[in-house]
Amino acid sequence: MPPRSTPTARQQRLGAELRKLRRQSGMSVQQAAALLGVDRTRIPNIESGRFGISAERVRALAFNYGCPDTGLVDQLAAMARERTGGWWEEQRGLLPPGLLDIAELEHHAVALITATTTHIPGLLQTEAHARAVFDLANPRLPGPDLRARLTLRMRRQEVLRGNRPPRYEAVIHEAALRMRFGGPEVAAEQLDHIVAQSERDRITVRVVPFAADGFPGSGQSFTYAGAAVPQLDTVQLDSAHGSALLDSDMQLRRYQGLLEQLRELALPERESCDLIRSLLRDLREDRP
Repeated sequence: MPPRSTPTARQQRLGAELRKLRRQSGMSVQQAAALLGVDRTRIPNIESGRFGISAERVRALAFNYGCPDTGLVDQLAAMARERTGGWWEEQRGLLPPGLLDIAELEHHAVALITATTTHIPGLLQTEAHARAVFDLANPRLPGPDLRARLTLRMRRQEVLRGNRPPRYEAVIHEAALRMRFGGPEVAAEQLDHIVAQSERDRITVRVVPFAADGFPGSGQSFTYAGAAVPQLDTVQLDSAHGSALLDSDMQLRRYQGLLEQLRELALPERESCDLIRSLLRDLREDRP
């Protein structure tokens, strides 16, 4: 199997988890390679995601490392069996890899919790709203790049319509709901879409109102992606310079705490929906 020149974030995560297990066992690279019966250079290449690994060898490494967590080992073995990428691979080479990593992360999550302050979450955006957001990019996006990003954003939403959709929760600040990207008609359509989505099973939308006593954290948008086992949870951060994925125990605990603070400030589901409907009425009344 030839080495990968650019492993995906998920492939790198598998390698990083195997590295973590090795280090927790106190075993050196040389010892791990000897027990697995491979050259010593194979272990660091597996741990960086540059070399693939079979599910059987994942289990062999976990046994050698003395890992007692069978649930974690099962999930790592399942990750190793993923030989083909999803639909997002069609965009490989057209878009930054970080954007494709987001689609892959959402695809494999069992739960997604998004917190936003100035933008509507991508999984809840209408196509017109998303286009209006992309139109304001600085520097301006070339036509092909804009179309590719728009296609990716709309296709990402299929994860909420599949046979086994993840539980999805959006905690949105009122400021984001009052933004009028694309003008009043586009904004009204967007609010109406959020209300409709909030009425679906496994989707929860809650609003942090302006009346809340402050706002925890820096106001940076983020998504907490829950995995089948909590050790594989991931936080995805949005920034002007691209997406970042965090998965250390300390970082996960920090964002878990931040989400709890936001939930305490947010309105209940019904009151959140009522607030969105009131903003929608105001928009429609403002139309000439």
